[in-house]
Amino acid sequence: MRQRVGFVFQQYNLFPHLSVLDNLTLAPRKVLGLGKAEAREQAMALLEKVRMQHKAAAFPGELSGGQQQRVAIARALAMRPQLMLFDEVTSALDPEMVGEVLKVIGELTEEGMTCVLVTHEMRFAEDISDQVFFTENGVIAEHGSAEQLFNHPQQARTRAFCSTHLASLRGVRRSPTPCAT
Repeated sequence: MRQRVGFVFQQYNLFPHLSVLDNLTLAPRKVLGLGKAEAREQAMALLEKVRMQHKAAAFPGELSGGQQQRVAIARALAMRPQLMLFDEVTSALDPEMVGEVLKVIGELTEEGMTCVLVTHEMRFAEDISDQVFFTENGVIAEHGSAEQLFNHPQQARTRAFCSTHLASLRGVRRSPTPCAT
Protein backbone atom coordinates (compact mmCIF):
# COMPACT_ATOMS: atom_id res chain seq x y z
CA MET A 1 0.00 0.00 0.00
CA ARG A 2 2.76 2.47 0.93
CA GLN A 3 4.38 2.01 -2.48
CA ARG A 4 1.21 3.28 -4.18
CA VAL A 5 1.07 6.49 -2.14
CA GLY A 6 3.48 9.39 -2.52
CA PHE A 7 3.85 11.81 0.38
CA VAL A 8 5.36 15.28 0.28
CA PHE A 9 5.87 16.88 3.69
CA GLN A 10 6.16 20.48 4.89
CA GLN A 11 9.86 19.94 5.26
CA TYR A 12 11.54 18.59 2.17
CA ASN A 13 13.36 15.68 3.86
CA LEU A 14 15.90 15.39 1.06
CA PHE A 15 19.10 13.55 1.89
CA PRO A 16 21.59 16.42 2.28
CA HIS A 17 24.63 14.30 1.38
CA LEU A 18 23.13 13.16 -1.95
CA SER A 19 22.76 15.14 -5.15
CA VAL A 20 19.30 15.92 -6.47
CA LEU A 21 19.66 13.11 -9.01
CA ASP A 22 20.76 10.63 -6.33
CA ASN A 23 17.82 11.67 -4.12
CA LEU A 24 15.49 10.73 -6.99
CA THR A 25 17.13 7.46 -8.00
CA LEU A 26 17.81 5.86 -4.61
CA ALA A 27 14.34 4.47 -3.80
CA PRO A 28 13.44 3.36 -7.34
CA ARG A 29 16.69 1.40 -7.49
CA LYS A 30 16.47 -0.10 -3.99
CA VAL A 31 12.70 -0.62 -3.69
CA LEU A 32 11.44 -0.94 -7.28
CA GLY A 33 14.56 -2.71 -8.55
CA LEU A 34 15.18 -0.31 -11.43
CA GLY A 35 18.58 -0.37 -13.07
CA LYS A 36 20.84 2.64 -12.76
CA ALA A 37 20.22 3.85 -16.33
CA GLU A 38 16.43 3.44 -16.12
CA ALA A 39 16.27 5.16 -12.73
CA ARG A 40 18.39 8.04 -14.05
CA GLU A 41 16.23 8.43 -17.18
CA GLN A 42 13.06 8.47 -15.08
CA ALA A 43 14.60 10.95 -12.62
CA MET A 44 15.63 13.33 -15.37
CA ALA A 45 12.11 13.20 -16.87
CA LEU A 46 10.63 13.99 -13.44
CA LEU A 47 13.09 16.84 -12.89
CA GLU A 48 12.00 18.25 -16.24
CA LYS A 49 8.36 17.94 -15.16
CA VAL A 50 9.07 20.06 -12.06
CA ARG A 51 11.40 22.37 -14.01
CA MET A 52 14.50 21.38 -12.03
CA GLN A 53 16.54 19.40 -14.60
CA HIS A 54 19.24 22.07 -14.53
CA LYS A 55 19.87 21.26 -10.84
CA ALA A 56 20.37 17.48 -11.17
CA ALA A 57 23.96 17.65 -9.91
CA ALA A 58 23.24 20.15 -7.12
CA PHE A 59 22.94 19.24 -3.46
CA PRO A 60 19.86 20.20 -1.40
CA GLY A 61 21.78 22.86 0.52
CA GLU A 62 22.42 24.68 -2.76
CA LEU A 63 18.70 25.00 -3.55
CA SER A 64 16.04 27.44 -2.43
CA GLY A 65 13.09 26.16 -0.41
CA GLY A 66 10.80 26.12 -3.44
CA GLN A 67 13.40 24.25 -5.48
CA GLN A 68 13.83 21.69 -2.70
CA GLN A 69 10.06 21.24 -2.49
CA ARG A 70 9.80 20.64 -6.25
CA VAL A 71 12.60 18.06 -5.97
CA ALA A 72 10.69 16.44 -3.08
CA ILE A 73 7.62 16.21 -5.34
CA ALA A 74 9.70 14.61 -8.09
CA ARG A 75 11.18 12.17 -5.57
CA ALA A 76 7.70 11.11 -4.45
CA LEU A 77 6.64 10.70 -8.09
CA ALA A 78 9.70 8.52 -8.76
CA MET A 79 7.95 5.69 -6.92
CA ARG A 80 5.09 5.85 -9.45
CA PRO A 81 2.31 6.41 -6.91
CA GLN A 82 -1.38 6.26 -7.67
CA LEU A 83 -2.14 8.89 -5.02
CA MET A 84 -0.15 11.91 -3.82
CA LEU A 85 -0.51 13.38 -0.34
CA PHE A 86 0.68 16.94 0.24
CA ASP A 87 1.00 18.20 3.81
CA GLU A 88 1.22 22.00 3.85
CA VAL A 89 3.89 21.90 1.14
CA THR A 90 3.96 25.70 0.82
CA SER A 91 4.06 26.61 4.52
CA ALA A 92 7.83 27.18 4.69
CA LEU A 93 8.15 28.97 1.35
CA ASP A 94 8.44 32.61 0.41
CA PRO A 95 5.57 33.94 -1.74
CA GLU A 96 7.45 33.66 -5.05
CA MET A 97 8.21 29.98 -4.50
CA VAL A 98 4.65 29.16 -3.43
CA GLY A 99 3.44 29.78 -6.99
CA GLU A 100 6.04 27.46 -8.50
CA VAL A 101 5.09 24.59 -6.20
CA LEU A 102 1.35 25.13 -6.69
CA LYS A 103 1.85 25.17 -10.46
CA VAL A 104 3.47 21.73 -10.32
CA ILE A 105 0.62 20.34 -8.19
CA GLY A 106 -1.93 21.86 -10.58
CA GLU A 107 -0.22 20.21 -13.53
CA LEU A 108 -0.30 16.85 -11.75
CA THR A 109 -4.05 17.11 -11.28
CA GLU A 110 -4.50 18.13 -14.91
CA GLU A 111 -2.69 14.91 -15.86
CA GLY A 112 -5.16 12.91 -13.77
CA MET A 113 -3.09 12.31 -10.62
CA THR A 114 -5.28 11.97 -7.55
CA CYS A 115 -4.01 14.40 -4.94
CA VAL A 116 -4.99 15.04 -1.34
CA LEU A 117 -3.81 18.40 -0.01
CA VAL A 118 -3.69 19.85 3.46
CA THR A 119 -3.31 23.55 2.74
CA HIS A 120 -3.96 27.07 3.88
CA GLU A 121 -3.85 28.25 0.24
CA MET A 122 -7.61 28.77 0.06
CA ARG A 123 -7.85 30.18 -3.45
CA PHE A 124 -5.75 27.32 -4.80
CA ALA A 125 -7.89 24.80 -2.92
CA GLU A 126 -11.02 26.38 -4.35
CA ASP A 127 -9.68 26.40 -7.91
CA ILE A 128 -8.25 22.89 -7.99
CA SER A 129 -10.43 20.77 -5.73
CA ASP A 130 -13.32 18.51 -6.55
CA GLN A 131 -14.01 17.88 -2.86
CA VAL A 132 -13.04 20.06 0.12
CA PHE A 133 -13.04 19.06 3.77
CA PHE A 134 -13.07 21.88 6.29
CA THR A 135 -11.60 20.70 9.58
CA GLU A 136 -11.41 22.26 13.00
CA ASN A 137 -9.59 20.75 15.97
CA GLY A 138 -9.02 17.54 14.03
CA VAL A 139 -12.70 17.02 13.22
CA ILE A 140 -14.37 17.39 9.83
CA ALA A 141 -16.79 20.27 10.29
CA GLU A 142 -18.11 20.24 6.71
CA HIS A 143 -17.31 18.78 3.34
CA GLY A 144 -18.63 19.11 -0.18
CA SER A 145 -17.71 20.32 -3.61
CA ALA A 146 -15.37 23.29 -3.77
CA GLU A 147 -18.19 25.43 -5.18
CA GLN A 148 -20.58 24.41 -2.40
CA LEU A 149 -18.14 24.72 0.48
CA PHE A 150 -16.58 28.04 -0.54
CA ASN A 151 -19.70 29.72 -1.92
CA HIS A 152 -22.59 28.14 -0.02
CA PRO A 153 -21.32 26.63 3.23
CA GLN A 154 -23.97 24.91 5.34
CA GLN A 155 -22.34 25.05 8.79
CA ALA A 156 -22.12 28.28 10.80
CA ARG A 157 -18.43 27.71 11.55
CA THR A 158 -17.59 27.21 7.88
CA ARG A 159 -19.61 30.32 6.92
CA ALA A 160 -17.71 32.36 9.52
CA PHE A 161 -14.36 31.09 8.25
CA CYS A 162 -15.22 31.77 4.62
CA SER A 163 -16.57 35.25 5.29
CA THR A 164 -13.48 36.17 7.31
CA HIS A 165 -10.69 34.47 5.39
CA LEU A 166 -11.95 34.35 1.83
CA ALA A 167 -13.45 37.83 1.45
CA SER A 168 -10.11 39.36 0.50
CA LEU A 169 -9.59 36.67 -2.14
CA ARG A 170 -12.93 37.19 -3.86
CA GLY A 171 -11.90 40.46 -5.51
CA VAL A 172 -8.88 38.88 -7.19
CA ARG A 173 -10.16 35.77 -8.94
CA ARG A 174 -8.30 33.78 -11.52
CA SER A 175 -9.76 31.22 -13.85
CA PRO A 176 -10.12 27.78 -12.28
CA THR A 177 -7.50 25.17 -13.01
CA PRO A 178 -9.14 22.17 -14.68
CA CYS A 179 -8.56 19.08 -12.59
CA ALA A 180 -9.34 15.41 -12.40
CA THR A 181 -8.86 14.76 -8.71
